[in-house]
Amino acid sequence: MFTRYKTDSRGRNIPVAKVYTHDEHPIRNSQIDKDALWVIRRIQANGEKAYIVGGAIRDLMLGRAPKDFDIATSASPRQIQRLFWNSRIIGRRFRIVHIFFNNKIIEVTTFRSDEENFGEGNNNIFGTMEQDSHRRDFSINSLYYNPQDGHLIDFNDSMADFEKKRIRSLIPLKYTFTEDPVRMVRAIKYQATTGFSLVLGVRFAIWRDHRAISTVSTSRLTDEVSKILASGNARTIFMLLNSYKLLPLIAPCISQYMKYDSMLSDLAELDEKVRAARSQGGKDVGAAEMISYLARSVIVLENGDLPYEELRKEVYRQIKVLLAPLTPPNYEIEKAAEYILAHLGHRARRKQASRKKTPKGQKNTVQRKAKKKAPAAVGSPGDAKTSAEAHDM
Repeated sequence: MFTRYKTDSRGRNIPVAKVYTHDEHPIRNSQIDKDALWVIRRIQANGEKAYIVGGAIRDLMLGRAPKDFDIATSASPRQIQRLFWNSRIIGRRFRIVHIFFNNKIIEVTTFRSDEENFGEGNNNIFGTMEQDSHRRDFSINSLYYNPQDGHLIDFNDSMADFEKKRIRSLIPLKYTFTEDPVRMVRAIKYQATTGFSLVLGVRFAIWRDHRAISTVSTSRLTDEVSKILASGNARTIFMLLNSYKLLPLIAPCISQYMKYDSMLSDLAELDEKVRAARSQGGKDVGAAEMISYLARSVIVLENGDLPYEELRKEVYRQIKVLLAPLTPPNYEIEKAAEYILAHLGHRARRKQASRKKTPKGQKNTVQRKAKKKAPAAVGSPGDAKTSAEAHDM
């Protein structure tokens, strides 16, 4: 390890970061997405700095495979866009660049300044790498990895937090949760997924500011709940959200049912299924199936003899009530209703076409129709994809 210094106004050398060499940390380039490495090489070849940051580094430090690889750079959004034809600038509160590949998006952000006023939401002021590190939400998300030389750069004593298994806020606690209340949800999610503990100041700030979560848009909260269900730790996260009085403000009905063992048991079963799929490298559990695990223990069918379509409409209605005010896509809720009905022993009956004998020498009308050109297939709603709002994971 060596120390990075900067010179102050009096000409004195001030230590600003600890730099860990290739042999002093567990991260290897073979663990990093090849397209992310290519993006970094291209940005650096144009004279700018670029690093893998955030949740990807946190996961690699914990020995886990990241789902996404985010990049921080000294290049401006316009400079990045000029370098990559497959990119698009998004965001109002803070402009970022999405670089599109076949099956993924690489998110690239410009270093943010820490000299802005936290409470005013003016986040389009760019700064240095050091300043950007102080704008990260929590210490465990503030390491910078340079794949060109294998150096891991730590401006905030984050490595010590990994050793002590603790989560600190880097933004002053007076501002962090009022500036972005979703950080409270993420802090709790990190506690559950890492096994680390929130420092006392963070816990107190969540208790103090928990009502601010009511100001967040339902679309962002819906996205966060979807991530929780897909985390493999949904049971623990929901219980913690309830204990901090956040869940009643996010999803009041779900909060009421958290006291029932049946819902906790179903969430634990979902967690096992998500972790098993992840460990075996299989297909992720779909959104509709995850919703079904969340809802199936509270569905009540007063008349199970109704036609299947009527039952499906009733289950759909009950799921909507349970999730309100969250707004997952309606087609996912419809599919979740079908999962729940199958779990309860109800399945849709398929109509079978009756076959009639065709007199010899006469063509079957079904065969004649089959020769007609079939209409082009129309994409189902399940093919739709959504992207979450940008955040400092």
